[in-house]
Amino acid sequence: MSRVGEPDVQPELRSGGGSGSAVADEVDAFFGSLGDRGRVVMSQLPLSVTVLLVVAAAAVFHPETLAGAPFQLALLAHTALFVLSVAVPWGQLPAGAYALIPALDCVAIGFTREAGGPNFNVLSLLLVFPVVWLSVDRNRAGVVLAVVGALLSTVLPAAALGTPATQGSMIRTIFLPLVMAAIAVTAHVVAGTLYRQRETLVRKDEVLADTAAETVRRQQLLDAVLSTVDVGVWVVDQDGQDVLTNRALRTDAALAGPAPSANWPPLFEADRITAVPPERFPAARAAGGETFTDELYWAGEGAEMRAYSVTARTMSSTNGKHAGAVITFAEVTALIRALSAKDNFVATVSHELRTPLTSILGYLELVLDEPGHEDIEEELRIVQRNANHLLGLVNDLIAIASERIELTLQEADVASLLAGVVTSSHAKAADSGVELVLDVEEPLTARVDPGRIRQVFGNLVSNAIKFSPDGGRVIARAHRADSHVVCSITDTGIGMDGQEQEQAFTKFFRSARSRETAIPGAGLGLPISKTIVEGHGGSISLRSAPGKGTTVTVSLPIS
Repeated sequence: MSRVGEPDVQPELRSGGGSGSAVADEVDAFFGSLGDRGRVVMSQLPLSVTVLLVVAAAAVFHPETLAGAPFQLALLAHTALFVLSVAVPWGQLPAGAYALIPALDCVAIGFTREAGGPNFNVLSLLLVFPVVWLSVDRNRAGVVLAVVGALLSTVLPAAALGTPATQGSMIRTIFLPLVMAAIAVTAHVVAGTLYRQRETLVRKDEVLADTAAETVRRQQLLDAVLSTVDVGVWVVDQDGQDVLTNRALRTDAALAGPAPSANWPPLFEADRITAVPPERFPAARAAGGETFTDELYWAGEGAEMRAYSVTARTMSSTNGKHAGAVITFAEVTALIRALSAKDNFVATVSHELRTPLTSILGYLELVLDEPGHEDIEEELRIVQRNANHLLGLVNDLIAIASERIELTLQEADVASLLAGVVTSSHAKAADSGVELVLDVEEPLTARVDPGRIRQVFGNLVSNAIKFSPDGGRVIARAHRADSHVVCSITDTGIGMDGQEQEQAFTKFFRSARSRETAIPGAGLGLPISKTIVEGHGGSISLRSAPGKGTTVTVSLPIS
């Protein structure tokens, strides 16, 4: 049994629990400051004040009643009970000890009513105060004690004062406890409901407080992370309006502004010449729900231009609607310049190598055409073959460095070009134990550079054979798909994992397995093929799985 006026759950004061929770917290604070004794006094005070008002009314309307000894003894009992509620250290007694006060109140009210006579029968209503006090306790024993107290308030006074039994007193003896019992049960049920609602509010308040604390902690963590990274972070809403920017973005000399929007410097595409229209700005694209990764933008003008690798990811609300995006800006000017310097170096060295190689091959042709070298002709052929191979590598380096290839377009049968490459590769496939299969629709005419497309097919078929060191099958297919000619080279070789596939078209990249098995190559075949195909306005893609082979697909526009 909890102490009077004190709910079993006493939470600490918290913020953010709503107006009802705030009122409950204020009540808790008030009663908590009173202590056990103060709570008993506050619970007894309404009855004591009401009895005092009854005495005042009796002095005015029935002064003779106050002169009676029984009535004075009853008033003395009320006074003694109030003094007890003030004087007794209830906090040092068992939790249910306070119930003695409202139980005795019931008896005192009965004596007051009997001593006052018929004019004071209405004082039975005062039983509501101790009955409710006992019933609001969460322990059901309080309800029983309230009913017993109401019953004693009718039986004991009549017996002690020798009041003769009448019809009215009998009705009061029966119905008054019944009415008080109904009031007690009702008060107990209502109090229990209020206690449970209060506990629910308290738990929700605690959850809200914990959530708020976790939100603050996460916000502090986010602020700390964003302030330390050197990548510019920009969060926009679904309309492209600024929500959050980190310090790296605000202090970037090329991008900083009052708000990263129309106040930004001009943006250019990767060629540094083509201006980016406002609707293609990163914020506009991201706000429209577009996601992209590592797209190159140039910001600024002249010598102050800076390169940025921009990535955007969209955010969704709880109902799945587009709620904005996060955009990152990684400043890569130094990297771009370093790569450009490397390409320039490779191109310069390659050009310098091509001149003597061309001269060597020319003189080899002259030597081979002259009689008298039959005894070393085989060796000269080896020199010529390797020199041609080296010249091919040099030409590839030049093409890769420039990232542009001159094309001479003309009508050509792509199926015939693929068939020619397959035919010329049969000997190499046989040496490696690979079955080479051709599956084409003829003819497949398109406007292409025959030499360059033959080079692409040669690279792909050569790779398929090389990367099938344990034999297997290589299938070369070609067919028409709408306005494109689609060619694919499929092998059953060593394959690549996901990370290797992402880098497959990177210059000089070679998979770990190819290095481990000493498969020859410079890592230029796929990048050059990609440059040639994209130069035709087509596309090239790769699909692979470790140990299950690789399929490279080339799509070329017919015109």
